[in-house]
Amino acid sequence: MLNIGIIREFRSDDKRTPLVPNHINQLKKNFKSLNVIVQPSKHRCFSDQEYIDNGGIINENLNECDLILGVKEIEPDLLIPSKTYMFFSHTAKLQPDNSAAAQGTPGMDKKKLLINLLQKKIKLIDYENIRDSLSSRYLGFGRFAGIVGCYNSLNLYLKTLGQTSMQRAYEINSYDKLKEEISKKDFNNAKIIVTGDGRVAKGTLELLKSTNIIQISPEEFLENEHNSSVFCNLPTHKYVANKKGGNFDLQHFIKNPNEYISIIDKYLLKTSMLISSHYWDPQSPRLFKKIDIKKYKNLRVIGDITCDVNGSIPTTIKSSTIKNPYYYLDKITFEETKNDNSLAIMAVDNLPSELPRDSSTEFSSGIVNEVLPYIINKDDGRIIKATITDKGSFLPDYSFINNYINN
Repeated sequence: MLNIGIIREFRSDDKRTPLVPNHINQLKKNFKSLNVIVQPSKHRCFSDQEYIDNGGIINENLNECDLILGVKEIEPDLLIPSKTYMFFSHTAKLQPDNSAAAQGTPGMDKKKLLINLLQKKIKLIDYENIRDSLSSRYLGFGRFAGIVGCYNSLNLYLKTLGQTSMQRAYEINSYDKLKEEISKKDFNNAKIIVTGDGRVAKGTLELLKSTNIIQISPEEFLENEHNSSVFCNLPTHKYVANKKGGNFDLQHFIKNPNEYISIIDKYLLKTSMLISSHYWDPQSPRLFKKIDIKKYKNLRVIGDITCDVNGSIPTTIKSSTIKNPYYYLDKITFEETKNDNSLAIMAVDNLPSELPRDSSTEFSSGIVNEVLPYIINKDDGRIIKATITDKGSFLPDYSFINNYINN
């Protein structure tokens, strides 16, 4: 008998779930001896009754579970010793100097979380690290982060133009209706660049294609003046280059990000909105420096969907919330303000929770098809590679985190 638990998210603004009700039926058909035990929740996007109707067991107590699933980091005091957990721990980017400790849930004490995982001899499998041989992730909320982040960024742009804002995504709570809402808007000759070529960027571009904004190539963006709203996508090789020159090699960049520099400046000089949708490694170059902002005369809005605080986008000085998604920085002092010279920032750290049912269903499909079979049956290597802690130690690939704990 295998008991899988679904923990209640402790953040009241996160309504997502790692496993949706109708996938429980699918799992129980494939694995006859499996039970799914669900902690009750008033905030989750699916009701307790929906889980019961699909074969789930509602129980506050998860002590009998062999594997416990969450979405965001779990409060250290709630961790049950000697269990296996899967959640986004946001620890893969941690550095000894604490530079990436702000990623993930604001206020979460990463050291306390990691120390508890070790002391309680917990096996932690991190969703973010479940990848194929080319380092592509098997599952994630990235597509919906891109969709909602793009919507919020465009909404903020309308606000800076003095236009009436659209309804918020969480108020609409339907992707189809979101696309319908955004198709009616005029973005007044916006010049938009979208960085990245992964899940988040694809989600961003997917929503942009539902607008009346025209997609053009990076070359057209630089060479031509346009009398209508346009956007272009900058894949990795368009915004970074090897310091030594030569042709771009993506795998070399992934393995040696510190050998590259940003080349985005020429685009930002013509941009009114930057939507940051790329994955960032702490060893990678930042897209620009704070001092560069004063050069970008047309830049009104930065939508930092990946939300790496003090990361690739230096104006992301903090994450924002679903309730208060925007803040404004003075372009000279970089202090929070709101005046004619301010730069508007969107940096919500849990964007997919604005469309929780849609995003959870897509994520849950990945759990059912690409993760659980390799835990219940034979692992092909994807699970062990994503396992950060086990039996009181970091696994070899994550031993570098010791430096963070001990610093």
